[in-house]
Amino acid sequence: MRTGGRSTLQMSWLATALAGLLGIATPAVAHLAAERADTPPATAQIASSGAGVPVALLHDQPYPPRTVTRRDPPAHRRPATKATLRVAKAARPAPAAPAVPSEPQLLVHVPAGGIVAHRSPWPSSPRTGVVAATSKYYHVPITLWVEDTSANGAWGKVQLPYTWPRTAGWIPLRGLKRATTGVVVSVDLSEHTVRVYQHGQLRYRVAAATGSSWTPTPTGDYVVTDRVPFGSGSALGSFAFGISGIQPRLPSGWSGGNQLAIHGTNDPSSIGRSVSAGCVRVSEWSLAHFEPLLQFGTPVLIRP
Repeated sequence: MRTGGRSTLQMSWLATALAGLLGIATPAVAHLAAERADTPPATAQIASSGAGVPVALLHDQPYPPRTVTRRDPPAHRRPATKATLRVAKAARPAPAAPAVPSEPQLLVHVPAGGIVAHRSPWPSSPRTGVVAATSKYYHVPITLWVEDTSANGAWGKVQLPYTWPRTAGWIPLRGLKRATTGVVVSVDLSEHTVRVYQHGQLRYRVAAATGSSWTPTPTGDYVVTDRVPFGSGSALGSFAFGISGIQPRLPSGWSGGNQLAIHGTNDPSSIGRSVSAGCVRVSEWSLAHFEPLLQFGTPVLIRP
């Protein structure tokens, strides 16, 4: 009996304790369940700050969304690679075409006996030389390009033919026969290129051979003074345009004269290189297209 009574008493005490615990826990569990049911759905928020980058966080947990910011990554300057340099180099604009006059150019015919040129546009100015009346070897009457005129239009600035260093002078224009041309020739020695312009528009651009390093083509402003055809197989091609310049640095033992010219060649492989004694060599195709345009007095501008 005592043993049974003690057991009954112990069971009664445990039941009472469990009931008390359940009574405390049940409201807490119910409260948590209610909070979970009231939690708003997950949202995306974007944090933005002057010191950070925007970061979007998607929340799918039963707690309020939070905002996170991170600092901008530091900007590092990467060294230029070879590929980058190649791209930058390729993006450079092509060299501009040489400047040439686009308006009609004044030409004058030199009378027999030549013309005295002066340093300034008035008669009492010192003389700079005499403009030759005819070309150096073929004795064709010379037509000059007037590069500039005086304020009163009475004097014209010209380049004296066949002089070195190149010499400019002023000549009186009164009484001289005049003409005009819309054609200008530009020779670019660095590019080995001849360009022919008409009325300011590029008509032809062709490759050319120019003077070697020992006999460079002299730069300057010239005019066409001779138009000479040659037979088939000539070393000068089928045609030559003699110009009003000379070569001051002829090769040793040279006996072919010193007048400069634009002409053809019997060695087409030389075109595009610096190999001549000073003249400018072009192809037969070029000569055929130049012949109708390059008349006496046509300006020829040779640039480095």
